[in-house]
Amino acid sequence: MSDARGRIHVERGAKRVRAYLGGHLVADSTRPLLVWESPRYPTYYLPEADVHARLEPTGATVRSPSRGTADVFDVQIGGEVASGAGCLYPEPAIDELRGHVRLDWAAMQAWFEEDEEVFVHPRDPYVRIDALRSTRHVTVEIDGEVVADTHAPVVLYETGLPPRHYLPATDVRLDLLVGSQRVTHCPYKGSTIYYHVRLDKREEADLAWSYPTPLPESRPIAGLICFPAERADVFVDGVRIS
Repeated sequence: MSDARGRIHVERGAKRVRAYLGGHLVADSTRPLLVWESPRYPTYYLPEADVHARLEPTGATVRSPSRGTADVFDVQIGGEVASGAGCLYPEPAIDELRGHVRLDWAAMQAWFEEDEEVFVHPRDPYVRIDALRSTRHVTVEIDGEVVADTHAPVVLYETGLPPRHYLPATDVRLDLLVGSQRVTHCPYKGSTIYYHVRLDKREEADLAWSYPTPLPESRPIAGLICFPAERADVFVDGVRIS
């Protein structure tokens, strides 16, 4: 169901979902709710009966115009405490949420869908990843200097995002790349490493990225390098993309 006041959408999921804290099983459910509290991705709400940790009331509440007023709990298990990491709506404005606990994703040590660890947030069942090998001619320029030129890109199509062109490292000016300390995570692609691009007169920080060991659905981009068209001039068959 959807609630227009907060654009809330709720669906019953079919995956087994588990959350851990300090190596202890906090929750284990085959009846999760996927709740789109924002348009970008869902959040898990788990039946209270499937939460094995102790939920200790903090006395605090949080108010949502679409969901109602939630009681806030500390999540306690095996001597571990995640302060304020649980909430439950005793009288929710959306009836499907009744009796379901929202665990703060980042406060948990690990989340699993079936037996695969999931990062950042639950996977959206409506997001699709297609990593397609191509022979189109892709060049990348920064301030008029060619930093990559290939006829062997992999084009990554991800629902809701522009196509990204991942290029073989052998077709990239690696002498212009400097490793960055920045790391980001994606629930569909995995963990990135970033590169600064060092030109004669300046350095563009964290301009390019790569997935050394991507998740299975994105395996074709392993070790390839991407330059986003928002920050570089990317040409596909001679036409600049944006």
